[in-house]
Amino acid sequence: MADQVMDAPAALRRPEGDRSGRALATTLACAALLVVTAAISLGWGASDASALGVVLDMVSGGAESVPARDRIIVWDIRLPRVILGILIGASLAVSGAVMQGLFRNPLADPGLVGVSAGASLGAISVIVLGTGALAPFVAPLGIYALPVAAFLGGFVVTMALYRVATRRGQTSVATMLLAGIALGALAMAGTGFLAFIADDRQLRDLTFWNLGSLAGATWTKIAAAGPIIALALLAAPFLARGLNGLSLGESTAHHLGIPVQRLKNVAIVMVAAAVGASVAVSGGIGFVGIVVPHLLRLMIGPDHRYLLPASALLGACLLLVADAVSRTIVAPAELPIGIVTAAVGAPFFLWILLRRRGILDL
Repeated sequence: MADQVMDAPAALRRPEGDRSGRALATTLACAALLVVTAAISLGWGASDASALGVVLDMVSGGAESVPARDRIIVWDIRLPRVILGILIGASLAVSGAVMQGLFRNPLADPGLVGVSAGASLGAISVIVLGTGALAPFVAPLGIYALPVAAFLGGFVVTMALYRVATRRGQTSVATMLLAGIALGALAMAGTGFLAFIADDRQLRDLTFWNLGSLAGATWTKIAAAGPIIALALLAAPFLARGLNGLSLGESTAHHLGIPVQRLKNVAIVMVAAAVGASVAVSGGIGFVGIVVPHLLRLMIGPDHRYLLPASALLGACLLLVADAVSRTIVAPAELPIGIVTAAVGAPFFLWILLRRRGILDL
């Protein structure tokens, strides 16, 4: 009898409640969905330019005789937009998952607690003051000035939020939300002042930041923000074990050998870098960081070893779908993508609140 138990398949010996198999399957499904979504987005648009035809033409060395206009549309307009959408969607979703693990609460989100507003303030400061008071700072950084300024703005807000909301190793949900509202309002006050002193051209750029869009995607923006986002995404999986331990409480995590303070510092820098770089090139896109991780947590559980990569994949898919909707729902005009994500995310956020009614200390 004992030999039969030892020979049983590994899946049958998994502890009750283990979701690792489902988590792996879900992650693979999200990866397949991202490939399909990216392919559709690359071929989707007002123009009838065929992405497949352009790819075949490039592979065959020009044998397909694709018009130069189609090459420009696919390679210089659609492809940068798809790549930027993948990077930003992944960074916002992973940042949301990391913040929720850090604060041990599914309501934490860069957009809701003021991190995105702080990053926007940093980016808008460069837009309005980049040729004036901030010129000595902007000139040496070149194309990286905007992402760096957005990172600093997001970092300051994230650090302040953690300091205010956490006391003796415990994070108050009510304090976190109220502090996030206050910090976001303070950042918006700064943004309002900059809008007041901005000229007409700068005001048009400010509208872009406030509503969020992928319409301005270019290879230059990818070169500026892409490396920062990529480094943040590559660093996120190394936080998984620490975030899993932190879910048991800071004291327990410390006794498990997890360097809690270093984990907090790395997580805060990672979130600020990812959100700051994303806001710098796309403006404010909200609710991705709360919808994706919470939905996946219901499906595959709270294990960050699976939650973080799955969040990156599903977040990229969600933003590509939202971008496709924004391009077609009011065609030939284009609806800002921030409006689309808010229309989906706000009801989802209310559902979370109702679902947790009686648990929240509000």
